[in-house]
Amino acid sequence: MVQSMTNTDTRDVKATLAQIGRLCERGCEAVRVAVPDDRAAACLKALRQASPVPLIADIHFDWRLALAAVDAGFEGLRINPGNIGSKERVDAVVDACKASGCAMRIGVNSGSVERELLDKYGGPTPDAMVESCLRHVAMVEARGFDNIVLSVKSSSVLDTVACYRRLAKASPYPLHLGVTEAGSPLRGAVKSAAGLGILLAEGIGDTIRVSLTADPCEEMDVCWELLRCLGLRRFGPEIVSCPTCGRTEIDLIGLEQAVERRLRGVRAPIKVAVMGCVVNGPGESREADLGVAGGKDKGVIFRKGKVVRSVAGQEHLLPAFMEELQKLLDEEGNR
Repeated sequence: MVQSMTNTDTRDVKATLAQIGRLCERGCEAVRVAVPDDRAAACLKALRQASPVPLIADIHFDWRLALAAVDAGFEGLRINPGNIGSKERVDAVVDACKASGCAMRIGVNSGSVERELLDKYGGPTPDAMVESCLRHVAMVEARGFDNIVLSVKSSSVLDTVACYRRLAKASPYPLHLGVTEAGSPLRGAVKSAAGLGILLAEGIGDTIRVSLTADPCEEMDVCWELLRCLGLRRFGPEIVSCPTCGRTEIDLIGLEQAVERRLRGVRAPIKVAVMGCVVNGPGESREADLGVAGGKDKGVIFRKGKVVRSVAGQEHLLPAFMEELQKLLDEEGNR
């Protein structure tokens, strides 16, 4: 299940709902929102009533904000039971979750490990993070609550992988995967693909978020491409394109970018191949729902393995390919 988090001011209901809508269009299936204060908490019912997907409240320190999110009908809380205060306050949150069916994600990041465990392990090591997480699990299990999801995120890919491997063996609960503070779109995508890809390939993980320092909608593209590469799920088009080389005799980069722009927002799980020469181009294009193989100032367009057009003149190739792409999208019900 693919998740993300809004970066709007939660107190601005209109802006937050607009971003939730954009995330959903890109394939987001659950959205987390920050709840920093009472003013934000007062907006939660309006968000829940209008959101097309489940919402998760991100809560820190103030137990009353957690109760407000549950009362608003939120499907989940992201919480650290150790930082919301006394036993009575933890009991109140757990009781509210029990009564409503609200799930609780117990999240530990490398920056939130208790001082005692940092001293014991010499820093926020995987062992320290997993022990911290399991302590908090025991805290709510002792209150008869087990509607729990766990996460143990680090900005280190290798530490993240080690944490989740340990946690998968130590606990039966669903795991939310992510590499925290992963960075810019390029760095964050690479780090997330490396860490989450290893874990997902091992059968570890139930929900994912790719954290990018960018518009959260960009996270969706990385999430779905990762799941598609691993053969786990499909959403939207797959574009296969060659890296270009000295044999390329058409503007392949421009052609690929134009196809990428046209397919943005399309949900149909089609495969499109944009290839630049006669070596691998025909084979890849035949395997796609729609493909083009370039030659010297010309191109051949394939549709489900068969040649449908041969186009002379580079200036005519892009319009011809776009016409065939539109036909395919019309048949798939996507414009």
